[in-house]
Amino acid sequence: MPAIDFRERLLAGLGGPWPDPCDLKPVLRETIRKDGYRIESLTFEAEPGDKIPALLLVPDTATSSKPAPGICVWHQHAGNWKKGKSEPAGLGFDAMHHTGAALCRLGYVVLCPDALCFEERQDPTGKLKDGNYERFKFLEYVVAGKSMAWKNILDMRRSVDFLQSRPEVKAESIGCYGHSMGSTHTWMVGPWEPRLKALVGNCCLPTYKAIHREHMLHCFPNFVPGILQYGDTPDIAALIAPRPLLLNFGETDSGSPIDEVRAGIDIIRRAYDSIHAEANFQAYIEPGTGHVLSDEMWRRTTAWFAKHLGQPRT
Repeated sequence: MPAIDFRERLLAGLGGPWPDPCDLKPVLRETIRKDGYRIESLTFEAEPGDKIPALLLVPDTATSSKPAPGICVWHQHAGNWKKGKSEPAGLGFDAMHHTGAALCRLGYVVLCPDALCFEERQDPTGKLKDGNYERFKFLEYVVAGKSMAWKNILDMRRSVDFLQSRPEVKAESIGCYGHSMGSTHTWMVGPWEPRLKALVGNCCLPTYKAIHREHMLHCFPNFVPGILQYGDTPDIAALIAPRPLLLNFGETDSGSPIDEVRAGIDIIRRAYDSIHAEANFQAYIEPGTGHVLSDEMWRRTTAWFAKHLGQPRT
């Protein structure tokens, strides 16, 4: 199927066009001083009345007169709904995934928002806990003719709006990074957000073929109603071409069976090759490695941002 037709089918499956942006209405709640940077705890609105809690990490070297490239970091799922923005911001949980703080120390302005159902965005009534609330929200969007991915993409596009609005950020130099569910978020939002000039996904490209064969209960953002008759998840990621995309994988990661990953990489690579943008796609598979962010994966990630967003001042 031609890419333009698949793109139209994908948008319909996701839930149709996104609404026009509303006023962000940013609210600063707290500022936390760190060595060489500050963390602003804040909210902004994705839709009227729907606030996204987020942490903005601003290096001391980034100012309105000397703006720096910006990066949105989408957090992982990990079956832990208490995790959200705080982990990549370096305020708790697994130090391996303090990636937002690490990028800020390299000189980038970094935005870490909560995804729907995580950390501060759990059930406001308190009736449903953890995965039950996530399932509730997924089904709520389904009966409305949409998908959880539709809402995730809307929220991420609004995150880009917010990051681009900051005077410390070079508006033309914005990228995104995500591990696990955050990687799914990366290749889901990529086709719809041309302001993202460099994208990195770490350890997640499960195909529907692999999910069905292995009976995997993957997180809800992976699922687009009706799309399998037209294409699979690598076809979605391929729509990011020609913008720079790096995907890292662990060879033994059971969440993304490696044979399907290799086939998916070929699909994405052909899309980039077909428009003479082959230099803008890279995929790395680390032998004997599972669902982690390895030193080599991180080295490739930071090199990718330095190449395509520019080296920030430190």
